[in-house]
Amino acid sequence: MTRLNHWLACALIASAARAQSSRGSEWTTHSGDPQRTAWQKNETRIGKERIGEFRLLWKLKLDNQTRALHSLTAPLIVNALYRDLAVVAGTGDTIYVLDADLGRLLWKKHFDYQSATPQDQNPTWLCPGGLVAKPVVTPVAAFVRGGRGGTVRTPRSIYAVSSDGNLHQLSVTDGEDLGPPVRFMPPNGKPYSLNLVDNTIYAITGQRCGGNPNAAYAIDLSSTDKKVSSFPSGGGLWGIAGPAIGTDGTLYGETGDGLADPAKGLFGTSVLALTPKELKLKDYYTPTNAEWLTKRDLDLNVTPVIIPYKGRDLVAGATGKEGRLFLLDSKSLGGEDHRKPLYRSDLIVNYDVQFDAKGIWGSLASWEDAKGMRWILAPLWGPLHPDYKFPVANGDNPSGSIGAFKLVEQNDKPVLAPAWVSRDLIAPAPPVVANGIVFALSSGEYVRQGGSAEARAQRSTHATLYALDAETGKELYSSGDSITSFTHFGALSVASGRVFLTQRASHWFDQ
Repeated sequence: MTRLNHWLACALIASAARAQSSRGSEWTTHSGDPQRTAWQKNETRIGKERIGEFRLLWKLKLDNQTRALHSLTAPLIVNALYRDLAVVAGTGDTIYVLDADLGRLLWKKHFDYQSATPQDQNPTWLCPGGLVAKPVVTPVAAFVRGGRGGTVRTPRSIYAVSSDGNLHQLSVTDGEDLGPPVRFMPPNGKPYSLNLVDNTIYAITGQRCGGNPNAAYAIDLSSTDKKVSSFPSGGGLWGIAGPAIGTDGTLYGETGDGLADPAKGLFGTSVLALTPKELKLKDYYTPTNAEWLTKRDLDLNVTPVIIPYKGRDLVAGATGKEGRLFLLDSKSLGGEDHRKPLYRSDLIVNYDVQFDAKGIWGSLASWEDAKGMRWILAPLWGPLHPDYKFPVANGDNPSGSIGAFKLVEQNDKPVLAPAWVSRDLIAPAPPVVANGIVFALSSGEYVRQGGSAEARAQRSTHATLYALDAETGKELYSSGDSITSFTHFGALSVASGRVFLTQRASHWFDQ
């Protein structure tokens, strides 16, 4: 029996306080900003007092070609054409732009595969091929001085990497090419979400898909030759939000897949800090138990979040599969021996060396409340470690949860104090925050590693969107069963009074 890559039905979901939107808030990159905070600071429509008005607004099926478990990226939301536009990328090498108010397709653009290396025709859940990196949109409309001293608005651009490794620049309004495709990385790889800072696009890759080395990539869009720099990491650079970029332009990423051996240029099971644009090694942190983690395949697999703290950046990350959080000083990630963090938590969740998908996964989130308290949020998979306690619990959570932590000081050092843990969630996606509300997505995916993509899909259930009180974790809203399938590499976008997500097709087609 052969699985066909049919055009599968994938739905886009939008929930909102009101059908009409208010212009102004956008979501132009994964997690909302280059530091990957997942905090929508400009949201005014959504609030606790109006959460009772939340409802499903629309669904739209797109003709995307699903590859293994991968399908559609979560939308990027842009204000253009006097409306909100939703930019969605599909694994079939297609970009879709929708009217976010009405749920209607405005245009789509397919990228033809252009490489001497044949396109991968055998997608797996680890190496799906296709367009898998979440695109990025220029965050604001730039102004440039015209020939007579006037100003003209430059086109808003969508940047996307197709399966052949080419970087494309499209006009948001109509999909027109704003320049020829540029070679960015090898074909058939697995890049994660793109990041855009100072006219430079950044990406990271993992799993050595397509036989390509794991690496960080940067392309300087301001250079005449569109210079590409790369840093081969040895270990897979993971985290579904892609690289996090510090306020000084430093790239941060977590690696897995092997032992760190800096003398040989290998940085498995480490956190890397790379210089802007050139991607030279600036610093690194390797946990003191890295060898133990590597032997048990307990990789670091989370996109860190960058937090402002006393005039410098803090890097909050996780020893993903092991289930700990840590804090690093951007000025010296691990001290003189690269192995001493500012803070390292106790075990928060139970790890499992049998690949039962437990630990901390995906990416983190951070926000600051009205009193100036800084919070960190983490998607926790599997049950909590029996010795780790949260002051506020919202029921049993054997499948997973969102954990909330406060950034406080003890003995003049920053630490993460547990605050609350959410209700039970199935393989939760990274949360997002807006106006005192945490939006959490129970992905519904069966995530035990190993086996075929078909088997995992068939054992999955539907995703559920929840709204939680950001200070207590109390459930304020649930989408119930209105989302009909699961989501893989799920993510949320919040803008103009609405929350957007994508789901994977419900069925497989065989003959």
